[in-house]
Amino acid sequence: MSLDSSGPREGGAVLPQGAPTVAGARRDPARPRGRARRRGFVPWLFVAPAAFFFVALLLVPIGYALYLSFRGLRVDGAGAYGRRVEGFIGLDNYESVLTDPEFVAGLGRLLVYGLIAVPTVLGLALLFALLLDTPRVRFASFTRTAIFLPYAVPGVIASLLWGFLYLPSTSPISDLARSLGHGPLDMLSYPTLYFSLANIALWSGVGFNMIIIYTSLRSIPSEIYEAARIDGAGEWTIAWRIKVPLLGPALVLTGLFSVIGTIQLYSEPATLRPITTTISSTWVPLMKIHQEAFMNDNLGGAAAASVVLAAGTLLVSLLILRFFQKRTFGGAS
Repeated sequence: MSLDSSGPREGGAVLPQGAPTVAGARRDPARPRGRARRRGFVPWLFVAPAAFFFVALLLVPIGYALYLSFRGLRVDGAGAYGRRVEGFIGLDNYESVLTDPEFVAGLGRLLVYGLIAVPTVLGLALLFALLLDTPRVRFASFTRTAIFLPYAVPGVIASLLWGFLYLPSTSPISDLARSLGHGPLDMLSYPTLYFSLANIALWSGVGFNMIIIYTSLRSIPSEIYEAARIDGAGEWTIAWRIKVPLLGPALVLTGLFSVIGTIQLYSEPATLRPITTTISSTWVPLMKIHQEAFMNDNLGGAAAASVVLAAGTLLVSLLILRFFQKRTFGGAS
């Protein structure tokens, strides 16, 4: 009888037929499968808090706003016995919003403000970032912090500070104008009001956008600049021909943030409204929404206006991304 037929060998010894080997024990399929399940559960455990707040603070309010936008007060009954009850009214709220002259006028004022604020903020942010990225620049850290520091001031506080500087009775600019014989300057009247509000956005927004652009500049390999200098390019040529084209993604990002921030304009005019009669309670769309929701008790109309404004923001963002995608990224879809 041959020893080889009695069973497998383990370390030179003959084991009984059907006995499990050490290698076979290590290949137990249940353990890797259990570990894989546990490993697959860990990412969901980390994502769960963010997913919960995303659903609770974003998706649920959006859904509730959509629900309210189709509801309102309607007359139940006829004649002298009719009464106003809340219920489904279809697209009536959206029709009222889109035909409201004050809401449309607020969009027009928002457009004028955006045409002044957005190019100025982005232009100064790009200029400061390019200047800070030049070789042998002095006090770069201090200058960068000083430009960014106003962003740390809340918008309401910044609006109050600038509001006192704009008032003719407290403004040093008006004092200077009076000393020159021109009389007080009203910085909160038309058309100066648009520039005064844009100045508040400029004062607080340039630093934030400058940091994004400057960070993108620092990620560009320095060998590109050295090769350009060897070819005889000056700093202006390097900035305009090399740095600005490579900053395309950062400029698109900051431009998108600026446009969205412009559409959400609220705190600056709402804070300045008590000190001037030029700014009405519905001067921009968000102020109109606040007026309808909390002053006129028209939650359905306010919700419909919010949905219209959100849809407009999404549409403008997609158009901007599509436009710069063609211009910056060579038309890749």
